[in-house]
Amino acid sequence: MTPRPLRDDPIRGVRRVGVEEEFHLVDLRTSRLTTRAPELLEILPTDGPYVEELQRCVIEANSGVHPQLTQLRDNLRSNRSVLVDAAAALGIGVVAAGSVPLAVPTEMRVTETPRYRRMLADYQLLAREQLICGTQVHVDVASRDEAVTIASRITQHLPTLLALSASSPFWADGTDTGYASARTLVWQRWPTTGPFPDVHTAADYDAEIERLISSGVISDRGMVYFDVRPSARVSTLELRVCDSCPSVDTIALIAGLFRALVVREAKHLDEPPRPTSPALYRAAIWQAARSGLEGDLIDVASSTPGRPPRSSPI
Repeated sequence: MTPRPLRDDPIRGVRRVGVEEEFHLVDLRTSRLTTRAPELLEILPTDGPYVEELQRCVIEANSGVHPQLTQLRDNLRSNRSVLVDAAAALGIGVVAAGSVPLAVPTEMRVTETPRYRRMLADYQLLAREQLICGTQVHVDVASRDEAVTIASRITQHLPTLLALSASSPFWADGTDTGYASARTLVWQRWPTTGPFPDVHTAADYDAEIERLISSGVISDRGMVYFDVRPSARVSTLELRVCDSCPSVDTIALIAGLFRALVVREAKHLDEPPRPTSPALYRAAIWQAARSGLEGDLIDVASSTPGRPPRSSPI
C-alpha cells in the first residue's frame, strides 16, 4: 500500500483503508495444499497486487487504498476473482481461511528468497509449520506518533476483531482443534507477536524495535508482528490479529470497525488512555481464538465475560 496524504482524498477528512489478504493454494484433485505459488505468480498480471509469501503454498493479494468500504469490498472481490480464475487454469484452488484441513507439512517448501531462507534457518519449526493465512488491515494516520498513541489505546478491542474473523478450526492433519482460530495459536509462537509494547512516541517505539534487532532475535523491522503496529513501509496503522476470511463482507466489516476505532481515538488523544492489563489482554485473545463468536468474549475494560460495553463502536 502506498497511501497519499489525507488532504488528497476525494472525500475530505475520511481516512482511507486497505487490506492485505493471504490465501492457501490447494490441488483441485486432492484438496491438499500445493507448493505451486511461483508457477501461479508467473501467469498473474506482473503489475498486479499479488506477491509471494513465506510458504510456497500461500499467495498474498493487496488491495488499493479506499475512502469508502464499498470500494474496498469491490476491490477485494475483483482481486479474488482474478486469482481464482488464474489458479483454476492450473488445477489449483484458492482457499480464504486461517487454515486448511489437508496438508502434509513435510512436503511444504519455503519460498526461495534470501530473506525467507534465513527465516527457515533461524526459526526452523516455526517457519516449517507456518501453514496459516491472515488478513491485515491498514488505516491512514497523520503521523507515526499518532499511530503509536492510537495503537496502545485500542488494544482492548482487538480480541473482538479476532473473533469476527475466526476461520481456522482444523489443523493440517484434518483434526478439529477445538478452537475457532487455531491460526492464532500457531502465530503466537513467533517472538514478536502479541500486544503492542508500552511506548508512547514514535521515537520510543523505534528504539524498542532497534533493541529487538540488536538482540539478534529478529533481523529487520519487517519481523515485528505485534497484533497492531505502525506500518514499517507506509503511513498507516496496521491490524495484524485476524484470520483470513471466507467472506469479503466480513473483511469489510472488520476494516470499517478498525477504522472507526482509529478515528475515535484520534479525536481524543488529549484524554488519558485507559490502561490494559497485558495478562488480561492475552486471556481475551485466547478466549476469542477458542470460541470465536460462539461463546462469550472477555470485556477487557471490566475484566468480565460477556459482550463489549454499549459505549464501544464494536
